[in-house]
Amino acid sequence: MRDFPTATVRTRVAVPLRFGDGYSVDAELVTFHGLADGMEHLAVVLGDPGATPLVRLHSECLTGDVFGSARCDCGPQLREAVERIADRGGVLLYLRQEGRGIGLYNKLDAYALQDQGLDTYAANAALGLPEDDRDYTAAAQMLQALGVDSLDLLSNNPDKADQLRDLGVTVSHRVPTGVFTTAHNVRYLRAKVLQTHHTLPLGELTELTAG
Repeated sequence: MRDFPTATVRTRVAVPLRFGDGYSVDAELVTFHGLADGMEHLAVVLGDPGATPLVRLHSECLTGDVFGSARCDCGPQLREAVERIADRGGVLLYLRQEGRGIGLYNKLDAYALQDQGLDTYAANAALGLPEDDRDYTAAAQMLQALGVDSLDLLSNNPDKADQLRDLGVTVSHRVPTGVFTTAHNVRYLRAKVLQTHHTLPLGELTELTAG
């Protein structure tokens, strides 16, 4: 188990959330002191978290979350996660890890290479960048500060569960998200299955890519 410094809660504030499709929910936003990477990560507490809350680690995606980009599935995953967590009770950690940790500008540079035929991971490598540069130490700190040491993880990504377990967090179950395909993101989703073993239906994605 990896050791990490303790973080503390800085501010808790009630914020009503409203989405473009009409869905609304009351949330509590929580900020922290002492996060390992010095970033302004945010916890969104939804519903009534129980002993084993539903938790999502959602990496910031300006293009998907804010502008509705169809090149990824981030925006729909965020919208789905808020409702599912609110229904059950839990926490969404909004992590400032744009582009799997490489930043917004580098992500858009990688998009340009994807337009030339590279997949999302090969594009990062061609830029001399990691395929995935995310570290979830800050997420474990945030959970500890909130008193969460056991959870069900809403994610298709096994690395998130593995890293949390290495940090001493009990991940009881990994719960897949929905599959949000567009004409523009099928190759991206298929690469996530093949390269990093995301829990997505490879057969369907292969058929859509071929089509």
